[in-house]
Amino acid sequence: MSDAAQRPREDDRLRALVIGAIGVVYGDIGTSPLYALRECFHGPHAIGPTRPVVLGVLSLIFWSLVLVISLKYLVLILRADNQGEGGILALLALVSPGDPRRRAGVLVMLGLFGAALLYGDGVITPAISVLSAVEGLKIATPLLEPYVLPLTIVILAALFRMQRYGTGRVGAIFGPATLLWFFCLGALGIASIVRTPAVLYALSPHHAVAFFSEHGFAAFRTLGSVFLVVTGGEALYADMGHFGKRPIRLAWTWVVLPALALNYLGQGALLLREPGLADNPFYHLAPRLLLYPLVALATFATVIASQAVITGAFSLTWQAVRLGYLPRVTVVHTSQEEIGQVFLPRINQILFVGTVALVLGFRTSSNLAAAYGVAVTTTMVITTLLMFHAMRTLWNWKLLLAAVVSLCFVVMDLGFLGANLLKIADGGWFPLAVGAAVLLLMTTWRSGRSILHERIFERAHKLDPIEQHLSPSRRPAGTMVFLTGDPSGVPPALRTLVHHLQTLPERVILLRIETTRTPFVAPGSRLSVVAEEDGFFRVTGRFGFMESPHVPRLIERCRDHGLFVEPKDVTYVLGRETLLATPREGMAMWREKLFAAMARNAGDATGFFQIPADQVLEIGSQIEL
Repeated sequence: MSDAAQRPREDDRLRALVIGAIGVVYGDIGTSPLYALRECFHGPHAIGPTRPVVLGVLSLIFWSLVLVISLKYLVLILRADNQGEGGILALLALVSPGDPRRRAGVLVMLGLFGAALLYGDGVITPAISVLSAVEGLKIATPLLEPYVLPLTIVILAALFRMQRYGTGRVGAIFGPATLLWFFCLGALGIASIVRTPAVLYALSPHHAVAFFSEHGFAAFRTLGSVFLVVTGGEALYADMGHFGKRPIRLAWTWVVLPALALNYLGQGALLLREPGLADNPFYHLAPRLLLYPLVALATFATVIASQAVITGAFSLTWQAVRLGYLPRVTVVHTSQEEIGQVFLPRINQILFVGTVALVLGFRTSSNLAAAYGVAVTTTMVITTLLMFHAMRTLWNWKLLLAAVVSLCFVVMDLGFLGANLLKIADGGWFPLAVGAAVLLLMTTWRSGRSILHERIFERAHKLDPIEQHLSPSRRPAGTMVFLTGDPSGVPPALRTLVHHLQTLPERVILLRIETTRTPFVAPGSRLSVVAEEDGFFRVTGRFGFMESPHVPRLIERCRDHGLFVEPKDVTYVLGRETLLATPREGMAMWREKLFAAMARNAGDATGFFQIPADQVLEIGSQIEL
């Protein structure tokens, strides 16, 4: 195909990726105009909407979008890609290898805490987004106010219910619908700016400086509300693998940033004309005849924004499981083409219950805004610290340059974090509590698995003591596959089986699944097979942390290495350990009990490794921690 013919195809693909990025990546940040400016002038830490204050707040909003999103995330953070994948766990996997142990431990704890905090965001975002959209009904007529909460819960129930159909089906119309939403944002803003063009003075940063110099602590407190305009910034990095850097950057530059800037300026222009409309400046922008259609479009846009966050929680959990920070969960693969499209029923249920509880507990989006931002700002600070490490180890920046650039962003992040910490008593404690709980689970699982491996290794035997009890003439035809985490010993299930039956099939495969710290593994590095004596084979399958391990396909590929096995004739032997907490050196008793409970409730290995259930034999054992 000629270059001239190829170019239109590439342009069409790029256009499709840009539209897709608008729908998935920018859904969260695109719904912030529903409540961000309102909270500055009508929330619990509101400040009076005088002309200098309005211009100062708008200046803060505009330059926050430019500095945080355009410069920090789009220019710098997107450079730190782990084979095209992004997100805080992908960044952690990228920068932590090769460090001295103590520094690596600090990095891992920071990264895990940042990841844990995103679960709080995953609960709050659907609640505040959908609730703020439906609250537009109160602007249309106060008679509909009693129906706001019930309608919000119904919409959330439908949203979480449709997750089982997969991101591909659910997201088919995300891009065009969100593109329409951004068009409406820009149009509403322009209509208001035309009536009060003086609002454009807010683009000068000196208004932000004057706002701080005149109002001091009150201006600092307002930063907590201003930060709401950049929530969703982490999604830019987390979704890099789905769309690539260029489409994400193009979507922001040509569609998202102009639409957001115009709408915030339009809301500011409205407040310059009528300060009394600060209770909901977004919906007051719309002509009354268009209010109901705008509520419907806003509700749909917030569902899209929530979908992106929920999908992010699924991906984050999947990465954490594959990297060994969380126990196995039941996974439903919703696409045969895209390995990253997974549905996690248990995580979906937890998010739904948490989201509905927040709606019923806080009751208004203004109350929820007090809980929103603490987790995101903390994660952004951690991302900046990890970015400094990437500058030094990955990009080979000089120490002074990396320190100066990182310090600029850390100061900005800490300013937002400090302002958001003032919300803790009003609800900001919630995402911190969620983050602390998830971090406890992650560290307990990681430490528990390490202790369990040591206990199994203590009881493990080499092959020789087992082989001497096996007579080749007594070994029937067939193949058994034993999953093991030990590269040299044998799993307890194998020893138990030999002890009771005194025999094994003629071929025994000791299969070790290894998760790499890269998102994907090249086909040539996927599999290694080592033949040992008397029909024993050691097979190692390597998968990236974004990949789904498919054991039967892996066994089938062994024939490329000289081990011919018919997958349907294989018996897969899985060990099921009963864990007993003991006073032995390791973790505290209560953490050992927590680890044992997590292990009991872990997802079934059969489904996780995609093994046919009718080919599985489970053998139990008790292990003292």
